[in-house]
Amino acid sequence: MAEEAFSQRTTTCGGLTKADAGKKVVLNGWVHRDRNHGALHFINLRDRYGITQVVVDDDASKELQETAAKLRMEFCIAVTGVVRLRPDTMVNLDMATGEVEVKAESIEILSKCLPLPFMIDGEAEPNEDLRLKYRFLDLRTQGMQERIKLRHEFIKAIREYFYRTDFYEIETPTLIKSTPEGARDFLVPSRFYPGKFFALPQSPQLYKQILMVGGFDKYFQIARCYRDEDARGDRQLEFTQLDMEMSFVKRDDVLELMEEMFNEVFMKVQNVQLPAHFRRITYHDSMNTYGNDKPDLRFGLEIHDLNDLATKSSFDMFKTTVENKGFVKGLCAPKTEGTNFSRKVIDALQDTAKIYGAKGLAWAKVGADNKLSGGVSKFFVGMEEELINEFDAKEGDLILMIAQEDWKKCCTSMGAVRSKLGKDLDLIKEGYEFCWIIDFPLFEFNEDENHWEAAHHMFSMPQAQYLDTLESDPGSVKGDLYDLVLNGYECASGSIRIHDVELQKKIFRICNIDDATAQEKFGFLLDAFKFGPPPHGGIAPGIDRMVMIMAQQTSIKEVIAFPKNTAACSPMDDSPSFVEQDQLEELHLKAIFPEKKSDK
Repeated sequence: MAEEAFSQRTTTCGGLTKADAGKKVVLNGWVHRDRNHGALHFINLRDRYGITQVVVDDDASKELQETAAKLRMEFCIAVTGVVRLRPDTMVNLDMATGEVEVKAESIEILSKCLPLPFMIDGEAEPNEDLRLKYRFLDLRTQGMQERIKLRHEFIKAIREYFYRTDFYEIETPTLIKSTPEGARDFLVPSRFYPGKFFALPQSPQLYKQILMVGGFDKYFQIARCYRDEDARGDRQLEFTQLDMEMSFVKRDDVLELMEEMFNEVFMKVQNVQLPAHFRRITYHDSMNTYGNDKPDLRFGLEIHDLNDLATKSSFDMFKTTVENKGFVKGLCAPKTEGTNFSRKVIDALQDTAKIYGAKGLAWAKVGADNKLSGGVSKFFVGMEEELINEFDAKEGDLILMIAQEDWKKCCTSMGAVRSKLGKDLDLIKEGYEFCWIIDFPLFEFNEDENHWEAAHHMFSMPQAQYLDTLESDPGSVKGDLYDLVLNGYECASGSIRIHDVELQKKIFRICNIDDATAQEKFGFLLDAFKFGPPPHGGIAPGIDRMVMIMAQQTSIKEVIAFPKNTAACSPMDDSPSFVEQDQLEELHLKAIFPEKKSDK
């Protein structure tokens, strides 16, 4: 069947300027706005590149007038016409093409559009499920167009950097062996081998290490990864990361290369000059000072240790906590314009602290003449000035304190209060604040299962000074680990890897994986390590999360073309969905459905 002919565009809807006046052009695009003023008909025609105003004049042919009258928003059309300058009083400086318009000579309707479920770039944004159900329409909006373009430019700049610095781009497999690496695997049944399954990769971790054994000392890829976990704002079941690994390197080599790469990328994509080197903060200092291991450095509100002051106070709870080797921490919320530290506000802060394990939130307001009032102020009589000076507090400020025997809970709950205050008091500056978090614990203890497990993953190298006490004191071991943090989000995680087969087996044993299980699950890696593996290390920045931050969004769904919703479903294509029985039988599978609850 012959392809239907149409007038193919000679330029885009964003490409015309006053220099094109007098030219005959053809535009293809969608009707963005349609204004019929009787004798004159104005059409804003849109494509990916911009918007051009098309005018059907009062001297147009009857056929053209009739065709224009049929147009509705989001009809896809072809327009043939002549570019002309707009009258001076009608120039639109907000449009790139605002100095010109196209006088239509003919209009072809290429396809029609049903009544819209929501306005494209309307003032009221539709709810998320409606946007995802009609994602093909949502993608036409200016916001989504700009964010997908930003994502493209970000990935393009990354690739250009790695090509220039002699890295190979190598794909690793999508159908792999299921290994215990933390999150649940997505499993893929094998038709040829009944009862056996592939897994979708949570990351290319083991394969990039094998590439290092294979002699490819500088590797990267833009990798698709899959984790069967609960979806939330900055996580999805499937996501994209920049995966990078190098041989014969130490930690500083990886960190400095990433600093150079992000400097080049941010300059290319957003014309932003980053610091040549990012601040480095130990895990302990980050927790102690900011209350988490992904601190937002765009505002202050640093957390202070108050154990010494607590013991001098008359507050029994504070004193008992310190006597029991616990911790008292505090911060000072500054009085800002419009600030009202009412009891309702303080109660909301206390509720935030309790979510993260705090038993309560003590407070005192700073008054005139270095006096405290309210809350626990009566327990600091005679030492008010000392507490105020600890924070360099001013009149109207609010001092907040938490006592907790568990150090991590004390830090985390105080950090949650800090984060809430940063937003509520509008303390967060614009811009980008990167930092490295280093010296993480290598292991953490799983109380529920009563054994040690890897804090990041089991392939990270312990720092050299802990090799002798690795098995006798796992809790004190620090790993050669590093995270890249941007504006309060963990954006990349990496480490120097283990390349010694016996050390790798020892780590497995500490994580409750015996030698037989290790060989069954990770034998291909252990076998590779018997054949001259090089020292190596790498990192994996999350593409979705970084583009989300650059686009000033709070959900990665805003920078992914076809994301899942918060229920881990796709309203557009109705996935996941049931499959035919014969498909299951071909895969030697039987579906078992949960029993429906009785109405009784």
